[in-house]
Formats: sequence, structure tokens, C-alpha cells
Amino acid sequence: MPHQTIADLLLARAGDDHPGLLTRERTWTWDEVVAESAARAVLAAELRTEGPFHIGVLLDNVPEYVFWLGGAALAGAAVVGINPTRRGAELAREVRHTECQLIVTDRAGLDLLDGLDVGVKRDRFLVVDDPGYATALAAHAGRGPAHAAPDVTAATTMLLLLTSGTTGTSKAAICSQGRLAALGAANSAKYDITRADTCYCPMPLFHGNALMALWAPALHAGATIALTRKFSASGFLPDVRHYGATYFTYVGKAIGYVLALPETPDDADNRLTHAFGTEASPEDADRFLTRFGCRLVEGYGSSEGAGMLKRVADGPVGALGRPARDGVRIVDPTTRRTCPPALLDTYGRVRNPEEAIGEIVDTEGAARFEGYWNNAAANAERVRHGWYWTGDLGYVDEAGYFYFAGRSGDWIRVDGENISALLTERVLRRHPGVVAAGVFGVPDPRSGDQVMAAVEIPDGTRFEDLDLPGFLARQEDLGTKGAPRYVRVSHGLPTTGSNKLRKKEMQLDGWRTDDPVYRWTGRGGPAYGPMTDDDKTALRDEFLANGRGRFLP
Repeated sequence: MPHQTIADLLLARAGDDHPGLLTRERTWTWDEVVAESAARAVLAAELRTEGPFHIGVLLDNVPEYVFWLGGAALAGAAVVGINPTRRGAELAREVRHTECQLIVTDRAGLDLLDGLDVGVKRDRFLVVDDPGYATALAAHAGRGPAHAAPDVTAATTMLLLLTSGTTGTSKAAICSQGRLAALGAANSAKYDITRADTCYCPMPLFHGNALMALWAPALHAGATIALTRKFSASGFLPDVRHYGATYFTYVGKAIGYVLALPETPDDADNRLTHAFGTEASPEDADRFLTRFGCRLVEGYGSSEGAGMLKRVADGPVGALGRPARDGVRIVDPTTRRTCPPALLDTYGRVRNPEEAIGEIVDTEGAARFEGYWNNAAANAERVRHGWYWTGDLGYVDEAGYFYFAGRSGDWIRVDGENISALLTERVLRRHPGVVAAGVFGVPDPRSGDQVMAAVEIPDGTRFEDLDLPGFLARQEDLGTKGAPRYVRVSHGLPTTGSNKLRKKEMQLDGWRTDDPVYRWTGRGGPAYGPMTDDDKTALRDEFLANGRGRFLP
């Protein structure tokens, strides 16, 4: 690969008059993007102090974010993407932990940080919508380097990616310039991103999805990046049409929001051809293709590691692909033995889950894992016995195709049988009245777990309108243990800044949430009734009577 760093890729765009960055208000050529980035690199170098050269960026998807990504690459700094959906102590902890020298933000970001101990003095904040910021930049216009800082190499840290925290406290995954540049090259080929593409970016730039699957590949290919400040379902199609977008990235919940909008006869009147993301069900992918003429490409990866699986164009529905190298396999986490192939029924349901489902590992991947910033315990959890452990569940069919089976916490033990939360989620998301669904285990008052679902439905829709018992009875691929015993109903489930459901938070709430909860009691098919405060008190007493008070959600 001719360009070993992000700085190399950016400098290669100097003199390029092809549109590089679009907003509703303005277009920048790639040459102008390089110049803007270079001015910020000079400013950052002037302000650099002793210690880790980390620059926190607390902004929506605005041009300044893109310019600071480029500026940091040229200056040899690492960008810490600060999540604007965090609040209070959690937000302060993340910023302090990443040891930022500077924080680039706006007045809205200042309000979020006001009164918090983030370890950065106020005079080290660069506020992009204050007049003084424009003055400081003007002093550096045209002074940008013709080359990167001399200490920039492929090993230079480019990003500290704060994990979304859907399964616990977030960690700061390290991504070097070399790894991100390599991902830009690999993903531009993998996701068919060419110079002719306009890549629409509705996912937040502090997240690996937007950076690794859109920004870096577009930079590598010299494609055009189109920004929107935040994802909006109602604004999605107008933006796509305005920019002439051909490609975008997504998470499954965002796709659900778009599909929940009323259909119109001209939905397919757009230039979209393909998109990359995670957690969209096969049914949602079919609906999106039929409605908008755009193919959704599901992939597998994470901020910590990517490139473990390679896509196969004619693979089975729902398959992620085949291993990209020999060391990628599914193993029993206790014995470290490779799991046997999954035996699939007519519906693609695993008939031998106890044997076939295990953790996705890369026995050759420990050296590729760049670690978490200042978190030895988390590093030790990821690298054990010389292997890289993803923390994700999967299985392999008899033809060698890999499938995702959820996160490590997505197994629910019901009556001695393992139930896949992911399968039940996919079933629920088929319902036309369900915008998003999260499924998790909650303790049973006697032993094991019970299945609980949290569903988001549109405003104006009642739970009774869903006819959930009838719908579940018609789903032939839903096992007898997979139907939820509890259903939390909301018009706005809690999400991370990257629009993923906060399942760990919802699991901790359990049926004690303030949202309405419907409970299936009795035998036979599901029959749901609203759970009252008296019901919750009685259930609590049942836990205590069975000596399981410590398991109360």
C-alpha cells in the first residue's frame, strides 16, 4: 500500500479539485480540506504541551470535525471523540480518562461540560463558534505543512474510540494511523467505494462506524463526504436526494426508524446503491432494498479489531462471510476447543446451540489488537492465552459460513435451555408496528432466567394494537422458549450516541422500569396483561420467598 498513514492519504489529496466535503451550506474540494486540516495542525502544534498528545472533539457532524481529524493526523495527535449523549459524572470520567490536552467544542458542548472536572483547563478549550477561534485560525491560514510532523509513523495513535458502553463501562480503544489507513484501503474495496461515490454520513463521527467504514475509505478513494449534523429519519431521504448520495453507513435501529416512516410512491427516486452497517435484520434489508433500491451490506467488526471475516457475495442470507485468515474460529470459551458446525433447520435456526455456539476468536490476532488506553484489565480480557477474544458469540454452518449470535451476554438460560436473545429480537423487528427491539434475560424468581423484550413503537400506537400474541404465534422460527415473558413498551427506548439500544441499562432496570410493562402469565400461548405496582410487589416477594433476593432486577 503506497500510503502508510492517514497523514499520507490526506497529503495525497493536496491539489485535488474533486469535491471532498459537502454540507447544505457549502462545498469544499479535497485541496481545501487539506488546507483547512493543515491550519489546524499548525494551531495544535503550537498549543502542544508535555504528555499524551490527545485532542478531545465534542461536536456534531460538522466540517470542523473533519478538519480536526485531518489536522490531528498531520500533527501526530490522537482524536478523542467525546460522546455528546453522555452526561454528568459519566461524561467527566471519559474525558479525564483519555487525558486530553485540548478540547475542541462549541457553545453547546461547553454547556455539557460546565461544572465538570474533566482535567482540562478552560483556556485549553477551542470553541469553534466563538469569534476568537476564527481569528486564531486566520493567523495560520496558508501556513500548513507540506508534510506531516516528523514523528508521525504508522504506529502513531490516530484515534481513541470510546466504546458505546452498551454492555458496561466504556473503554478507549486505540487505533493507529497505520491501522486506519489500512482499513481505508480495505474497506473502500470491500464496500465498493470509488471516487464517483458520494458518501452520506448520518452516523456520528466519534464512532468507529463512520470513521472506519466511511471517512477513511472515502479519503482513500477520493470520494465525496456529505455531512448531516445528526441522524434524522425524516431528514434521511431529503438529504440523500439533495446530495445525490450513493452510499451511507448505518446501525439497525436507524434503519428501523427510516422504515417506520410512511411509504410514498417515489421512495426509490434516489441515487443510493449500497450501504454498510450492523444489526439490520434480513427482513429489514429486504424491505429497504424493495422500497429504496439500496442494498444493505451487513458486516462484522469492532473499534478494537476488524477484517476478521471476508464477504462472500453469494453467501446464505444472514451470513457474515468466511474467515479472512486461518486463526479466526468459534471456540468454547471454557475448553478453547473449536465448536462443531451448526446444524440448521428450515428456518436457519440452530438445532445444536449448546455445541455449536461459542465465542469468536482470532488465534493470530493478539498482535493486531492495539489495546485500550490505560486499561490493563480490559486488555487482559481481550488477549488471553495469546489469542484475541472478541466477546461476541457466533457459529459456523457446515459450508464454513460465519454467523453472528449476539454479544457475550446475549444467551438467556430458560428452563435449562440456552435461548438466543438475537433471534427473538429479529423476530420482534419483523412486526410492522415495532420500530426497534432489544431482548435480554431477567432472573426467574425460582431459577435461571426469563426472556424480557423492550420494544419501541410509534407515537399514537398502543401495545394492544400490535396483537403481539397473534404475531408471535405465526412466527414458525421462534422456539417454544423464545417468546418474551415481559414486554417493556416505549415510544423512545434509551440509546447510545451511535443509535444502539442501551441493553445493559434496560436489563438492569428489568420490569422495574417506569415504562409500561406487560407480563405473560399462565401456560399455553403468550397472553399479555399490564403489570401493576401490586404485581411488581408480589413478584419481589416471590424472589425473597425463594431465597433469590440477590437476583432481583
